[in-house]
Amino acid sequence: MSLLSFLFKGQALPDQVQILDREDYKMAISKGKVQLVDVRTRGEFMSGHIKGASNIDFFQGSAFRAAFSKLKKDKPLYIYCQSGNRSQKAARMLVDMGFQEVYDLRGGYRIWTY
Repeated sequence: MSLLSFLFKGQALPDQVQILDREDYKMAISKGKVQLVDVRTRGEFMSGHIKGASNIDFFQGSAFRAAFSKLKKDKPLYIYCQSGNRSQKAARMLVDMGFQEVYDLRGGYRIWTY
């Protein structure tokens, strides 16, 4: 095992998760009603978010899982956070919960607003 594979063990995302750059993400969510979720805190969400997004705070544990359990697991799900770190962790959890297609915004909300 190489040093790099040791350091990044477990970092690969499941096949059900795709990371989209800003333009591809924007195009995908503009095609109609989609499941779009901001996984940042309520305060972060209130300071600015992508139009049409719901807010489900990643740090809310069981409330996070309960809120996502109400969404359709067989429909594409678009998520984002501030930088992409939380949303990638969330994506892994969502795949474990049965979501089949999860799309994450590369670089998070901070690149959305530049």
